[in-house]
Amino acid sequence: MKKKISLAFLTVFLFACSAQKKNINAETEIPKTLLWKISGKGIEHPSYLFGTIHMLCKDDALLSDSLKAAIKNSSQVYFEVDMDNLFEMMGAMTKMKMRNDTTLSDLLSKADYNKVKDYFNEKGGLLPFSVIEKYKPFLAASTMMEGNMPCEESLAMEQVIMQEAVKDKKKINGLETLTYQLSIFDSIPYRTQANLLLKYIESGQDSKDAMREYNELLKAYKDQDLNKLEKLTRDDDMGIANFEDLLLYNRNRNWVKKLSTLLLDKPLTIAVGAGHLPGNQGLLNLLRKEGFTVEPVRNEVVLKTKL
Repeated sequence: MKKKISLAFLTVFLFACSAQKKNINAETEIPKTLLWKISGKGIEHPSYLFGTIHMLCKDDALLSDSLKAAIKNSSQVYFEVDMDNLFEMMGAMTKMKMRNDTTLSDLLSKADYNKVKDYFNEKGGLLPFSVIEKYKPFLAASTMMEGNMPCEESLAMEQVIMQEAVKDKKKINGLETLTYQLSIFDSIPYRTQANLLLKYIESGQDSKDAMREYNELLKAYKDQDLNKLEKLTRDDDMGIANFEDLLLYNRNRNWVKKLSTLLLDKPLTIAVGAGHLPGNQGLLNLLRKEGFTVEPVRNEVVLKTKL
């Protein structure tokens, strides 16, 4: 399911585990944890950084005691976007469509367009194809994600963390806006996106392969193995390597610039896609370059499903 999962991660939440081919030292092993303590630079109370997975089966989501404690002891919880701002989230939905009334039929040959149309109609996405074909193609793929999950109900790890934050009466914030995230897709040629969507559809993996490869990805997350997660997505980048700076590294740098000030003010819990953590231009390394001390924290039992 690497093709299915990889493309699914090219969706509204943007590349939880994007490939980092240019920035990986194969000999560098990262401790197996998703939770990291940030201290130093005169910080009185540490903050915590947690790597999420943006879509998984509901029964697989479980917060560790360490992460719950981090949230409880924080002043605020930061996600990639402010998931608690319904007004902003709803307003950003208008940015899902391609500019200039472009549709998939303008980007693909008639035969390829019909192939995509038939696929969406057969799979039965969340929206009718007449709506989906106007979306930026990477976002169109996201409407099929839930149908590809091997369970009846799926969610984002961020949702579970937000529930905990709300229970503890913590303020929710975002490192960037959803409007900004959606605007990034305007910088990637729509035709390129359409061709990658077609490539995904033509991959033709059967359900047994899909389940096996999904389990492989889920196991890597359950094992809190950032090295393995990175390798799985790096091995099947679906042609997105040319857009790494736009989709991943620029955002990491922007986040660290913002966090360099925020972390000095109050203790935070920061939850972003696990793929943003490793690599020379990953958050762990960039925060250390800013003079912060970033240390692994024991984070027992993130997922409860036995694989």
